[in-house]
Amino acid sequence: MDRTDYARLDAVALRQLIADGQVSAADVDTVAREAIMGVADDLGALAQPLFETSLVADEDGPFGGVPFVIKDSGPFARGVSFAYGSRAIRGVADEDHELMRRFRRAGLMAVGQTCAPELSLNFATESRLHGVTRNPWNLERGTGGSSGGAAALVAAGAVPVAHGSDGAGSIRIPAACCGVVGLKPSRGRTTSGPDVFGGMPMGVDFALTRTVRDTAALLDAVAAPSGLPRPVRPYGELAQIDPGRLRIGFTTLAGSTVDVDEEVAAVARGAAEMLDWIGHDVSEVATGFDQRDVVDALLLAIHAAGKALLLAPRRPDTRLLEAVSRSIVSETASMTDADLDSWVRAQRRVTGSVEDVFDRIDVLVTPVTAELPLAHRTLDYDDPRWTARTWLERILEFGPFTAASNVSGHPAISLPLGQSRSGMPIGVQLVAGMGREDSLLQVAAQLEQAMPWADREPPIFAG
Repeated sequence: MDRTDYARLDAVALRQLIADGQVSAADVDTVAREAIMGVADDLGALAQPLFETSLVADEDGPFGGVPFVIKDSGPFARGVSFAYGSRAIRGVADEDHELMRRFRRAGLMAVGQTCAPELSLNFATESRLHGVTRNPWNLERGTGGSSGGAAALVAAGAVPVAHGSDGAGSIRIPAACCGVVGLKPSRGRTTSGPDVFGGMPMGVDFALTRTVRDTAALLDAVAAPSGLPRPVRPYGELAQIDPGRLRIGFTTLAGSTVDVDEEVAAVARGAAEMLDWIGHDVSEVATGFDQRDVVDALLLAIHAAGKALLLAPRRPDTRLLEAVSRSIVSETASMTDADLDSWVRAQRRVTGSVEDVFDRIDVLVTPVTAELPLAHRTLDYDDPRWTARTWLERILEFGPFTAASNVSGHPAISLPLGQSRSGMPIGVQLVAGMGREDSLLQVAAQLEQAMPWADREPPIFAG
């Protein structure tokens, strides 16, 4: 297998070649390492050198032998060092995160670790520790965050699938910026584990891929038992089945204070029009939640992260933290019960508003970001002028559409349905009712067929 063939295959196709004996897992591992290193210097997506040997996984799993990378978002894989993108944090995971165990059982072969911003609290993958991660479509632009290293490598054909985590849009925003698929499952669909949010349930771990079928098959492989609605058939099968006539709502409004770029809005509107042409009932809707409540609800998670840092057995040297992290730690120390009560009530209001939307529709269509991918250092996490609140307000100006589904727990996916006149990817978000990844993936598959992206390759490409 050469690099060109490898870089253009999704994970399902690659696994089929391995299962059929047309190529060995060892050969794929070798080619994957060459592909990653071929783009590594340009992209700055690796948090550390590639692992000397890929992490052990079940070669008979549904993704047996498929190359994979994990995100520097905490103690995720046994024996692997982590830093949360910070100069102040150093550790080695004593055990696997439960989702990592499921990735291993699925057969995914982790070959390395990707960059993330400090504490994963930025919609740009930039840090004092690692510098900037660059977009394979334009090296002067960012990848989004916080799973930007993962998105860059998937977009560049270096790996077909990559671990990501999403606390306010951190899978979907990099997916949109880099032109790949990014699913945030429903809260509880995948397992949570130790993270900087101190156990707060707004963050969800899953993955970024290049195809809807990879996303669906991977969810089948790693979904955890929960009280959520169970699909009547595997997601991989459901994604190939017409869901029938659904109620589709769409909006390109991000609140009274955020202007959405006309090219970005046009792609979302075009997706809604395509769904109408396919045969769904499409109408414009109002989401109903107040963006100020979204910020307040996210403060609950942000300050849980601050509390986790304050209570850590080896408390980080705050002098080595970046400015926003220092603000969070300082503010957390003076946090009151009244603050917590206010933020919890905000979370309930947002959740109620989102649930009201899905009493009226099955799937919501929105942009992912309000702008095209940003120039580097536009979102400067190390600027001491920011407080926790003003920082959240700033990053939500860039990504105003994603965080509400973290607050409410609803599943959402970013699809690379468009490109700007300058050639940058534009993502469209689909959100579904709680636990309804089946409907979400079925509509996503319809759009992938009607508005395909498989033939788009960025200038920095492993093949």
